[in-house]
Amino acid sequence: MEPITLDELARATGGRLVRAADPGARVGPDVVIDSRRATPGSVFVAIPGERVDGHDYLDAAASGGAAAALTAREVDADLAQVVVDDPVAALQRLARHTVDAGHAGGLVVVGVTGSSGKTSTKDLIGQVLGRFGATVVPPGSFNNEIGAPLTACRVDGATRFLVAEMGARGIGHVRALTEVTPPDIGAVLNVGHAHVGEFGSVEGIAQAKGELVEALDADGWAVLNAADPLVAAMASRRRARVAWFADAGEPEGGDLRVWASDVVADDLQRFSFTLHADGAVTGSEPVALGVLGRHNVANALAAAAVALAAGCDLPGVAEALTSARPQSRWRMELVTRADGLAILNDAYNANPDSMAAALTSLAGLRRDGGRVVAAVGDMLELGDTSAQAHRAVGELAARLGVDEVLAIGALLFSMIYYNNRGGPLGIFGWAALGVLVVGALGTALTYRNRRIRFVRFLTRSGRAGLDIGCAGNRVEEFEAFVANVRRQIAKA
Repeated sequence: MEPITLDELARATGGRLVRAADPGARVGPDVVIDSRRATPGSVFVAIPGERVDGHDYLDAAASGGAAAALTAREVDADLAQVVVDDPVAALQRLARHTVDAGHAGGLVVVGVTGSSGKTSTKDLIGQVLGRFGATVVPPGSFNNEIGAPLTACRVDGATRFLVAEMGARGIGHVRALTEVTPPDIGAVLNVGHAHVGEFGSVEGIAQAKGELVEALDADGWAVLNAADPLVAAMASRRRARVAWFADAGEPEGGDLRVWASDVVADDLQRFSFTLHADGAVTGSEPVALGVLGRHNVANALAAAAVALAAGCDLPGVAEALTSARPQSRWRMELVTRADGLAILNDAYNANPDSMAAALTSLAGLRRDGGRVVAAVGDMLELGDTSAQAHRAVGELAARLGVDEVLAIGALLFSMIYYNNRGGPLGIFGWAALGVLVVGALGTALTYRNRRIRFVRFLTRSGRAGLDIGCAGNRVEEFEAFVANVRRQIAKA
């Protein structure tokens, strides 16, 4: 944010200023919730948590240079404080104040939501828009009631674009985030089964994601996936103009249409295609993605549609997509060795759609004579669909010809039990598939195919062409697993 006075900070957040020697002193530009990240002039937001209370760290924040704090109570510390009812709500009000000031100067706010691919698409949008002006993008998955306003508070007078990733775990969550960062452009990527246990149904998920479309004014843009029927149906809930994107053929109608043709992959599963636009922008340009996976074609089209709706030119958008690279850790990260070993790490999170994308990309990396090994973890928050979804992972692994599976988590046992009793893995030859299942804590051995010990297999088979895939919810477990495998292979 642009530096503001302590008085202005109190007015913007609806709080009471205390312990301020000079109410006219300016604070900012940084806003932090971790005292260790305090910088000279920063505003520290003291959030009471289940284990840690930010109010205990005001002195530490002051030592780091913080000039003020948002607190729920006055604290005996040598630091100006704005006392508010709820520091998180105050942070959101400060973010809205910052965004409103940016809007007055021409700021364009882009909201992004969907069941999967939000972070990857947000990263692509940020890199494309960054070619055309100063752009603020959330780090990682800053997409909730704290992360979104923290990102918005980074907007200053030079910022042209703000990209706001909007997650949801219930009805009303996206709507609340749009009130913090009112969008000019809203992109809905897809409606899948992620968090279906919390929403109750995919229709409930669609209702929640569509709140982004409802928040757009008539002069805004709704960027919608024409290939997803539940997303396409959101067009009926908008006042804004519509930009359709689709990765399989030209969509119909709308004010702008963006699609791909001539889609081909290289041996590392990086896709090239011809980017087409019609309507408000017309033309075609070649794109060669530096991010891997077929699913990133759709993500790139969404990014292109957003950028074109924001007034960017088509050749520049295509060049920016070609130059874009992965920005967030553990999302389709590919490490290759000189001997041909490839490690694909998609371990940040897992849902049925992201798991399918990761396994498909992994299978596409197979070299002649090589083997494909997948390490997969439990998919959480799937409700009554959980058992079916986990069985589908096993079926897909078999159809793709995955040679070895390491399953981590109690839920995946249902997948293995099903397929070991005559499901698709049996059809494809269960004896050829070594499976190790580790219990929910990652320590207890729940089930093991008697043919194989996974790490021993890897140490004996560390030849060129071996691929290791990683996908799941437990980031630390998978990171440790991959590191161990690499050490073992290096010794082989």
